[in-house]
Amino acid sequence: MKFSIKLLVGFSLFVTFFTSCKKYLDVTPDNVATIDYAFRNRNEAENYLFTCYSTLQNLNVGISDPAFTGSGEIFFPSTLTEATLGSRENEIGFHLINGTQTSDRPALNFWNGERLGQPLFKAIRRCNIFLENIDKPKDLPQYEKNRWIAEVKFLKAYYHYYLLRMYGPIPLIRTNLAIDASTEEVRIKREPVDAAFKYIEELIEEAIPDLPLTIKDPVQSLGRITQLIALSLKAEILTTEASPFFNGNPDYAGFKDKDGMQMFPVDFSAEKWNKAMLACKAAVEACEANNLKLYKFIAPGNLPVLPERLKTMMDLRQSITEKWENNSELIWALNSTFSYQSMSMPRLTSKMVENLSGAPGNFAVPISMAELFYSKNGVPINEDRNYNYRGRYTIENASEEDKYYLKLGYETIRMHMGREPRFYANLAFDGSNYFGDGQNTPEDMLFVQARGSGSIAGPKDNIRVNVSGYWPKKLVSYQSVYGTEVTETSFHMPLIRLSGLYLMYAETLNEVNGPTAEAYKYIDEVRKRAGLEGIQKSWSTYSSNPGKANSKEGLRAIIQQERRIELCFEGRIGWDLKRWKIMQQVLSKPLQGWNIQESDPVGYYRQRTLIVPVFGIKDYLWPIKYDDLIVNPNLVQNPYW
Repeated sequence: MKFSIKLLVGFSLFVTFFTSCKKYLDVTPDNVATIDYAFRNRNEAENYLFTCYSTLQNLNVGISDPAFTGSGEIFFPSTLTEATLGSRENEIGFHLINGTQTSDRPALNFWNGERLGQPLFKAIRRCNIFLENIDKPKDLPQYEKNRWIAEVKFLKAYYHYYLLRMYGPIPLIRTNLAIDASTEEVRIKREPVDAAFKYIEELIEEAIPDLPLTIKDPVQSLGRITQLIALSLKAEILTTEASPFFNGNPDYAGFKDKDGMQMFPVDFSAEKWNKAMLACKAAVEACEANNLKLYKFIAPGNLPVLPERLKTMMDLRQSITEKWENNSELIWALNSTFSYQSMSMPRLTSKMVENLSGAPGNFAVPISMAELFYSKNGVPINEDRNYNYRGRYTIENASEEDKYYLKLGYETIRMHMGREPRFYANLAFDGSNYFGDGQNTPEDMLFVQARGSGSIAGPKDNIRVNVSGYWPKKLVSYQSVYGTEVTETSFHMPLIRLSGLYLMYAETLNEVNGPTAEAYKYIDEVRKRAGLEGIQKSWSTYSSNPGKANSKEGLRAIIQQERRIELCFEGRIGWDLKRWKIMQQVLSKPLQGWNIQESDPVGYYRQRTLIVPVFGIKDYLWPIKYDDLIVNPNLVQNPYW
């Protein structure tokens, strides 16, 4: 792809220039001749444009994404004798819920780019250099210049936004410092949360008019920023600003800088929700006007006609793993592909067991996530009047009713039966069928045999398999094959897709107006694709709390659970749990799995604790490294660190 190649070339041209930079916020360009060369003509300027993009491409969902590793959706074991993610350092994000984060040596340090973090302030400075010098090329057409400026303003906004979500109040790098800047000018201060959101919003709004609506030449430019991306990100940014963590959070009422400046807004603002609602509405309307719609699987010619239940499951699975150009609901993804399919794949065949490195399958989903999904009636299992919640761990044989989801006759627990299609589309577990891995006949699918995992992998003190008994199947393409040899079909993990935008719009509608027909409409669109009835009908018919969807508080809880189900494992929910200010609640209980070393189902289906998460108020914001506070005494540390 031209875009990807140019990005790498641009980065290599300027890596020497930027490696001389210090790590704090006093960096200014000290080689004007080098910058003049970088902007001497259109081609060189385009290289620098893709250098501005280079950091974005490294912000992909995976081991360096704080929301992916720290949300409790996926547990990565700390007891493995080998580093299955490449190195022990690559595991650090998953171990933060052990309480390992410190201000002396922060993990996933996006302030400085250390310990799997990305140097976002450096990326912002690159954007500023571009904006300050883009008028120099004489052979650059004005229309192209306008587009490039808009793209870089978007990137600058996104880098600030990423820092804002992690650190709260941040320095705003509006322009780079002058070469002769004084010591005091170099010691830049953090600015209040509201000021940061305002500046980020302004950059996005400035960018939107000069961005293309969609990408017309996908072979050359897929991955570059469009109006639809910018409108959707603006909706997300304003929704984040309106949410409880950033909108009148009493936990930070005393958070001030050294001059006494209040860093977090003290008072709740209903107007922020109204602005977010309007932004979501604009994004939804623009996406729909440009033919975006919830994805539906179109089977290739080499597949048989799928039964309805399998077709629904593929509608859901492929909404993530479908090729970019064929995915009708993908609004934004990065050029980099998802790198951890093998970590999400259950071992289904003897060849996969023999080739452990081909599919380690170490990404484990806790039992609490499996229980989050609805019953087949579209309501939480602990609310469904027709669901035997107390008896959910009782062992039974899979029946004809669930034959496309479970191996017929297999001994498993009731909790695995009578669940919504997203449960089976997103999770693999003991006794579950697996459509894919080279065997795509509905009547003869592979299935998971997870019991007695210790004996499969070798000695019980060297377990190299999933420690909970659940795999995030959602993150594996059905076309990927794991055996003696591995053939992976790559995909781009969505950053924003239409179903998430629909649910965000419904959330803002509810916060502004309470339950309305329009709010129900967008939730029900997502549920319909998942094979479920609408909110009102499902709750009034099946729930022990039939009026839940009729109050703002009740519908808020429903929307939050819908988002957690629909967007699970995509690196989105960790940010949601923080902005909703419920991460501490979600991580207040032990993460548990099944007793995987036991072969007998009675012994296997006994809960065992994997970890007791450590997450307090201080963990909502990342610490600033202690060294940075020494270098710049105008910075203040985040509360409780």
